[in-house]
Amino acid sequence: MTQTAHELQLSDGTSMPYLLYTPDAYEADPTRIWPFILFLHGSGERGHDVDIVRLHGLPRLVETQPDFPCIVLSPQCPLDVRWPSQSEKVMTLLDTVLKGLRVDPSRLYLTGLSMGGEGSWYIGALHPDRFAAVLPICGRMPPQTEGFPEKVSTLKDVPVWVFHGAKDDRAPVEHSKTLAKVLEDCGGNIQLTIFPDGDHFIWDQVYEAEATWDWLLGQRKG
Repeated sequence: MTQTAHELQLSDGTSMPYLLYTPDAYEADPTRIWPFILFLHGSGERGHDVDIVRLHGLPRLVETQPDFPCIVLSPQCPLDVRWPSQSEKVMTLLDTVLKGLRVDPSRLYLTGLSMGGEGSWYIGALHPDRFAAVLPICGRMPPQTEGFPEKVSTLKDVPVWVFHGAKDDRAPVEHSKTLAKVLEDCGGNIQLTIFPDGDHFIWDQVYEAEATWDWLLGQRKG
């Protein structure tokens, strides 16, 4: 199991730190292609110390599971901004990283928690052609000034499974309900799971559940 820290220098003079996880078996079989997950962290992991991204969610999980069956890319958002403002930089990073790896192009997934849940909705809606499935956890609605919630209808043909805690006092559960309703109304492939006693911090329950991965890794593009 390898989850290593890197930094991509961008054309505007800024940089984006990121973690990249590759399974142990990646090097063992040079002919095998792998599913790939883009993970977006929450607001508490912003900054310039990429090691704090390991504290929660998928980067934390893969450090306990050396046989986790996907490549995982986890960029770090700068301080004092949110993922929507970084969306094109994230996509540049994604394309750069993909060029150097053996990835199954039909099994590219997007997920995130809290601020990363918002980012998953936003980036997914902007680039619905790129992802085989999107899995937002306890995310706020992206900015209404940019066309949300209606804009999420671009994900009509992308399977989406959204999770939220009913007792979330940081990101209102109504945001996930509203976004899911837009997709439901336009005929989208949408599942909404609300934990009746869940607060904002439900992501371990989601990422540690076998059903989550059975569903996500079963989705293929095209």
